[in-house]
Amino acid sequence: MTNRRKFIRYSLSTAAGLSTISAFSKELAKTMELTPSGIQVNYQKHTPLVKPEGTIKFSVIGLNHGHIYGQVEAVTRGGGQLVSFYAKEPELVAAFAKRYPQAKQAKSEKEVLEDKSIQLILSASIPVDRAPLGIQVMRHGKDFMVDKPGIITLEQLAEVRKVQKETKRIYSIMYSERFENPATVKAGELVKAGAIGQVVQTIGMGPHRINLKSRPEWFFDRKYYGGILCDIASHQCDQFLFFTGSTEADVVSSQIGNVHYPQYPAFEDFGDMTLKGNSGAGYVRVDWFTPDGLNTWGDGRLTILGTDGFIEIRKNTDLAGRSGGNHLFLTDQKETRYFDCSKEPLPFGTQLVNDVLNRTETAMTQDHCFLATELALKAQKQAQVLKIRK
Repeated sequence: MTNRRKFIRYSLSTAAGLSTISAFSKELAKTMELTPSGIQVNYQKHTPLVKPEGTIKFSVIGLNHGHIYGQVEAVTRGGGQLVSFYAKEPELVAAFAKRYPQAKQAKSEKEVLEDKSIQLILSASIPVDRAPLGIQVMRHGKDFMVDKPGIITLEQLAEVRKVQKETKRIYSIMYSERFENPATVKAGELVKAGAIGQVVQTIGMGPHRINLKSRPEWFFDRKYYGGILCDIASHQCDQFLFFTGSTEADVVSSQIGNVHYPQYPAFEDFGDMTLKGNSGAGYVRVDWFTPDGLNTWGDGRLTILGTDGFIEIRKNTDLAGRSGGNHLFLTDQKETRYFDCSKEPLPFGTQLVNDVLNRTETAMTQDHCFLATELALKAQKQAQVLKIRK
């Protein structure tokens, strides 16, 4: 109990719990890979100078999105030991086993779920399967960390909330655009320190490159991935809640469209929404139109408007010419400053591991996790269809 109190006190004394990690050594360059599932994915690898306190054992079920590598890296960075994994697809298994030869290949989901030594299970399975798996994980007495979208219908959300409340297990969704982006972590510290005054609005942009020929079939059918607002825009819903500090929020308006890919009638390539919270406003735009001429998969941006200034984050590229990603610009009443955030530490993995050990909510509260998802799901369900005349 003493250690638990110390951990909570330390976490809350930092800028919104964003600095619980010890100093990291020089960050390795961000890499991009085309996974066997045909999905380009960025993940970051860090080597801590000091091993985080406390360890857990974790496993993986479902490798259908390359984000699983970033999830594993985050938990390993935080003190987790990868024990085993299971997936149905031989090509995905082979790639994962090559990256993590220390992990045992399980023969079934059941083998992983019933392993009493495992405390946490990660998943990047096909989105429609994620919530049912998470429910099984929680009912087996384990915590769960899943790629976004972690839930693709309001009905799934209601069941997940019910089981989470009953079991008291952690159901964590990896909103990697915040947790695994150093510039966004830095922005959180600046906002909490009052650098731009009271936050009024966030504007989140999530453009993506489609890589049409390499995508799996489920990618083009909303019954498997939930729709563009459910999927991509869950990141921006998370950031809206976090930076405004809103604990209650609703969708003012939303729209979706399939403008450019009529050969995939169940696909959506554009979406936007307007949000209203009890501590601020938000606007979100997401799309699959990143042109091949850009040097990254998407020019992701976040603007945070405050009463005394604003912050703009250019997550993956700076069109003005600076190399790499993780660019942050802060303008206040005195000046405009630039921050290279590429070496900022990423605390999420350590926070989550400590939450598993201490039964705390320092990485992300459960209410926040579910509310971000609820906003994306409501926006998806009530969206008007955008049609552009040609």
